Amino acid sequence: MKTWAFGYPKLGEKREYKKLLEGFWAGKITEEEFLKGIEELEKYRLETYKKYVDSVPVGELNLYDFMLDTALMLGVIPERFKGKEGLELYYEMARGKQALEMTKWFNTNYHYLVPEIEKAEFSLRENKPLKAYKEAKEKFGLEGRPTLVGPYTFLKLSKTLQKVGEEGGLPIYHMEKIESAKVLKTLMDKLIPVYKRILQELKAEGVKEVQIDEPAFVLNLNGEEVEIIENAYRTLTEGLEGMDIYLITYYEGIDDRYFERIVNLPVTGIGLDFVSSERNLRNLRSKGFPKSKKLVAGVVPGRNVWRLDLNKTAQLLKELIDIVEEENLIIANAQPLYHLPITVEPEKKLPEGLKERLSFAKERLGEIKLLKGILGGDSRAKAIADEVSKLLGQPFGRNEEVIKRIKNLKEEDFVRKPSYGERDKVQRELLGLPLFPTTTIGSFPQTPDVRKARVKYRKGELAEEEYKKFIQGKIKEAIHLQEELGLDVFVHGEFERSDMVEYFAELLDGIATTSHGWVISYGSRVYRPPIIYGDVSRPKPMTVEWITYAQSLTDKPVKGMLTGPVTILNWSYAREDIPRSEIAYQIALAILDEVLDLERNGINIIQIDEPAFREAVPIKKEEWDDYFNWAIKAFRLSNSKVKPETQIHTHMCYSDFNEIIEQIYEMDFDVISIEASRSKGEIIEAFEKFGKWDRQIGVGVYDIHSPAIPSKEEMKAVMQRVMKVLPKELLWVNPDCGLKTRKWEEVIPALKNMVEVAKELRKEYGNS
Repeated sequence: MKTWAFGYPKLGEKREYKKLLEGFWAGKITEEEFLKGIEELEKYRLETYKKYVDSVPVGELNLYDFMLDTALMLGVIPERFKGKEGLELYYEMARGKQALEMTKWFNTNYHYLVPEIEKAEFSLRENKPLKAYKEAKEKFGLEGRPTLVGPYTFLKLSKTLQKVGEEGGLPIYHMEKIESAKVLKTLMDKLIPVYKRILQELKAEGVKEVQIDEPAFVLNLNGEEVEIIENAYRTLTEGLEGMDIYLITYYEGIDDRYFERIVNLPVTGIGLDFVSSERNLRNLRSKGFPKSKKLVAGVVPGRNVWRLDLNKTAQLLKELIDIVEEENLIIANAQPLYHLPITVEPEKKLPEGLKERLSFAKERLGEIKLLKGILGGDSRAKAIADEVSKLLGQPFGRNEEVIKRIKNLKEEDFVRKPSYGERDKVQRELLGLPLFPTTTIGSFPQTPDVRKARVKYRKGELAEEEYKKFIQGKIKEAIHLQEELGLDVFVHGEFERSDMVEYFAELLDGIATTSHGWVISYGSRVYRPPIIYGDVSRPKPMTVEWITYAQSLTDKPVKGMLTGPVTILNWSYAREDIPRSEIAYQIALAILDEVLDLERNGINIIQIDEPAFREAVPIKKEEWDDYFNWAIKAFRLSNSKVKPETQIHTHMCYSDFNEIIEQIYEMDFDVISIEASRSKGEIIEAFEKFGKWDRQIGVGVYDIHSPAIPSKEEMKAVMQRVMKVLPKELLWVNPDCGLKTRKWEEVIPALKNMVEVAKELRKEYGNS
């Protein structure tokens, strides 16, 4: 019996990846120094794998995003990037002025760059898996397992790109997901020869086994797509006998209707996720598994941090052995480990009794090794398993008052009155905002002095009163700047917050935060997901002091800035002993308490951000209704008791809204702000198709994830595109996301341009 693992975090135990990347972008290190640092990081990762598992993946480490790597390898480079090469091309596509669209990877908080297929042509620019294999062998003496994104997943997560015209001197593109079976087949027929060449070159080099990731196999497939997959893999694997090819799926189970056809594809082995749902196990029990095929059994979680009950999992593995036979079973993680922090070892400030209940990426590797030991009769491994089972059987983190509050909820607690139309009239009269009101999403640059002051405060090197004065000074500067810029609705800047979820987690009971539990969201952007270990409540106000101080400095409205219950839940590691809906309602009640305190203190605009609302939508559409039922109710619960004149905003970014526009509407907010720059305004099509959209929308007219300063022409072109679909009276003008990761020298000119665009639009279209 063998053990595998995949997706170990690239960040490094001391965030080496982030430091290298940002140091290179800032010109502090040379390209040679950057690549040397990446090589050292890869050495650490491979050595870590070797300590725990029998087969080590190579080629996972990338310089920004694995989908971008795949696109470049396959020659999928839009015309606007031609003329550039090397890392200049790579980072122009990742974060340049016309960067690729960014969106969520399946139902996770990892953002990938969406490949744009402008021409139905593919070519092998560089065999990256082969390069990774040779480097691991030559530099580290490791016979690795090359990994690559599969052809079906690559195409399903790409978009076709077509230039359809120009506006304001700028090109207008139409981007479309690859839904048509005819288009999919055409592209697959042209792509497979390139994949075949990759595999042929690997075989010629003596590679023994290859991992092809096909997580898109767990989407809702149809018969035509499955036939395309079968034909593609028949062609791809023909003539490659002697090299073991494994297809790995994760995040869900394969559709019941097509389970047998997928597991019978002509490859050595199939990886199945037995953690995300019961679907794969149910199908395996009823339909069996091909006799001579290997099963890569994903039984160790890659998306939650709770220690694995090793005894229960060993029982599952014994059942799988009865179905596939021991020599055909490979023990592995169920999802990529990059969704986890690296190790729990350095955590010293967690609530008592919590640390011993946790397992991060390195600990997950240890669990894979222990499972092999348990099945092999290792008494030490069995003793550890018994100890863990005993620990996990003990209750933890209960709060009877919170439980009672949830039980007492009634349907009217999830409904805001009066209707939006009545609220809108009251709010417009009270606020008196101009046509195309301008605002920002919430945060302003977190400069080194802000981060340094926060660290000193946390270490006890800066007194609370001194820290408070420092933050107030930053808020005062931000208010003064917004006055100078001429924005219409202000924000306080969020200088007191390290992260939009972590900040609230630190102030809520029942949620823990880590000191070193960093996870990559995209590029070099990292965050520390909190851990919801118990019943959640708000012991005292969390934002009122900062928001009311900011409001005292200006006559312009200042938004109260909160993170919504669904996002706090989805960007945390949640407990698994109660339904997620109940956790969401607990958080919503805590947010509601804060909303009402803000309202009582004269804050008329409150933004409850829900960027993760789309992210956690189940992969299987038949499960959508249940998710949306509680997710919508949780958001409504967070603000259901406010007065009509209080304007409730929400914010969503980098998600595919087209399929869920009805559900977004049901959230019953007053204003929503969305990304519209990287998607080239395409997202607005969702609102056009909806037909009856009457809520206000803040249009993200520039991409804050790029250091490029957008021109007025570019921003105006986005607004003009939107006005072809939505009435001007509904539109706000804003960046597409918070500005905390940018520098002031980028932010100020960009916001100046944005305000000028709004003023020009008012002159052109008439104020109201």
